[in-house]
This record gives sequence, structure tokens and C-alpha cells, in this order.
Amino acid sequence: MSDWERSSTARVVPPARPRKLAKVPFVELADGRLQGVVSSGSDIERVYVSSVGAGTFAYACSTNNNRPCGGARGGFCNHIRTLVNEAVLQYGAERVARYLRVETEGEPSAQTLTTSMTGARPPRGGTAAAAPVFSRFLRHLAYLELAPTTGPLPEMQWFPPTRAVA
Repeated sequence: MSDWERSSTARVVPPARPRKLAKVPFVELADGRLQGVVSSGSDIERVYVSSVGAGTFAYACSTNNNRPCGGARGGFCNHIRTLVNEAVLQYGAERVARYLRVETEGEPSAQTLTTSMTGARPPRGGTAAAAPVFSRFLRHLAYLELAPTTGPLPEMQWFPPTRAVA
């Protein structure tokens, strides 16, 4: 482990398995939900913000400009299924199952997680979380445009240095 990794205050968990970012460029387990941004299968300029709530499995899927997903009527759409698949690749099936509080028989997988959640007949959730999720996604994209550097980024300096004298 490098000096930078040892001195960091936030541990970066490597992905369980490598994944391609073209279909689901952003996925996170946060705010009591599995949530992320999923590319449209039909329009290259459209993305969907999808989420599944922990425990209740309440689902939501809408475009980045808050139009409802046509496939999320009465159950999980393909965007949500794809989000679950990518979350399993990113975090591992056990961690996703534990976070979402999904009970599966046997070894959890993306398929068994989706089957268990849809079997519970989840309610349709609100789209209030779509804007903050999409905003975080855009913030992550902004970091990709920065030139590589080993120096500190001023906006990432949330905490004062530990060796500072007041």
C-alpha cells in the first residue's frame, strides 16, 4: 500500500470485478438506496436516474430532466435491472444484498436479488432523489476533466491539515 493510501482518511474500496462504464457510468449505495445513472438504450444523449430503496425496494426511474421512464410501470424496468447488475459488479452481491436488506436463498447474485425484490411487489417511489444523484454524477465527470496531479485540490480540502498549529 502506498503512502498516499495509508494517509488517506477515506478508504477506496476496489470494485469486486471490473465493469464497463458505458451502460452505467455511475452507481452508488447511498442515502438508503441503490442509485445511479443508466444510459438509454435508444438515445445516446439520454440517461436515466434509477434507484431502489433499502428494505422497501421502492423503485424510481426517470430521465435526467425528470420525465418518467416508460418501462417502470408496475415493476422494475430494464434500467433498474441493469443498475442492480452493475452494482453487483462494483460492490459484490453480498454487500448489495446486505445494504438493500434482501433475503435470498443460497448465494446472492444480481438475478436472485432482482427476483427477490420484484417478488415483494415493491411500490413505486418518488423521483425527489433524481436531482441530487444526477448532480453527484456530473461532479464526478468534472473530476475526469482535470489534469492529473499529485497536489491537493482546494475543493477537496474538507478538513484542516492534522499538523496545523492554531
